[in-house]
Amino acid sequence: MSPKRLLCAAALCLCFAAAGALAQTAAPTAEPAAEPADMPGMESSAPEAPEPPAAPAAMPATPAAVPTPATPKATAAKPPAAPITGPVRNVVLVHGAFVDGSSWNGVVAKLQQKGYHVSSVQNPLTSLADDVAATRRVLARQDGPTILVGHSWGGVVITEAGANAPNVAGLVYVAAIAPDLHESTMDLMKRAAPAPAGQAITADSTGFLWLDRSKYHADFAADVPENLTRVLSAAQQPISARAFSETVSQVAWREKPSWYIVTTRDRAISPEVEQFMANRMGAKIVPISSSHLVPVSHAGAVADVIDRAARELSRQQ
Repeated sequence: MSPKRLLCAAALCLCFAAAGALAQTAAPTAEPAAEPADMPGMESSAPEAPEPPAAPAAMPATPAAVPTPATPKATAAKPPAAPITGPVRNVVLVHGAFVDGSSWNGVVAKLQQKGYHVSSVQNPLTSLADDVAATRRVLARQDGPTILVGHSWGGVVITEAGANAPNVAGLVYVAAIAPDLHESTMDLMKRAAPAPAGQAITADSTGFLWLDRSKYHADFAADVPENLTRVLSAAQQPISARAFSETVSQVAWREKPSWYIVTTRDRAISPEVEQFMANRMGAKIVPISSSHLVPVSHAGAVADVIDRAARELSRQQ
């Protein structure tokens, strides 16, 4: 290469070096100003350098900066519960021992034809407290005034569960145990000679009571067709023996209007005991010539009593 060309190349190198040095000196002042304006998306990639001006807007320093709509939402009082008024259109049915909720099937169908909203509780029959809890769960689902109905052992359950229940307008006892305060099923059964069905009840090794299948028809459901009682006895639900000795701590019939169906041919609960309980509570008594399982053998008549009770309660609302 000629000396003239070497001199030109050296001059060019000096120019490039000066330009690079100038760029390195200017970069620290130009870059922070340009990045937020030209590339806002890059802010998330550099969290260690947040913009100071954004802090006051995101985190108000004084209560005055809090939006006013948030205050009424946080402090708004819960509206008072609406009073339970209007016609009684809900019916909750509670079964007794040695049956389950299906024992009400005929009554359910009749009441549904009359336009009622009907619920049948499935009691575990493991204790009074467990059955009351099951009943209260169903009661809590009712929208509006409700009539609470119990058959046999179910009478003990509604006596406890119906007390202090604001949506329970009245009670119907169907050949049912209706204890007073601190009274048990056994206390009431002792008021008369032992019922024939009592001789057919045996306890298993776990402390649950069963009704002898061979006696189910004669002592429990004499006016139910035998082919149906065979099905009912096969599906019977045992009850804890301790339940019959448990006492109630609340008495719904002392504060609610009550009706009582006395089954005059009952061999499980003495009709005399039924009459005593009905008189004691001041219930409106409806006698039916029936066995103990009257919800099955006289479903229409039982539904009619519930309907009349609901209509009367509706007129009182």
